[in-house]
Parts: sequence; structure tokens; C-alpha cells
Amino acid sequence: LVEIVELKEHPWYIGCQFHPEFKSKPFQPHPLFVSFISACLQGQ
Repeated sequence: LVEIVELKEHPWYIGCQFHPEFKSKPFQPHPLFVSFISACLQGQ
């Protein structure tokens, strides 16, 4: 069973079958969210 897919050529294309938001806490977000927000702030 595939849990997550990504396109390595694309800076931010990812699909996941799990719920990273359930693994997040206000001061300890899941790494997917941290990376996504960082990429947004850098304009990617």
C-alpha cells in the first residue's frame, strides 16, 4: 500500500494517504507543514 508520493522534479508536489495534521501540535508541527510553510515564505 502506497502511503505517500512525490514528484522529485517539482519543488512542491506531494500526495499522502495519512493525516499529518493528526501528528501536529501547535509548537511541534509535522515536518511536512514546516517544509511547506518554509517553501511558501521563500516564494517557491
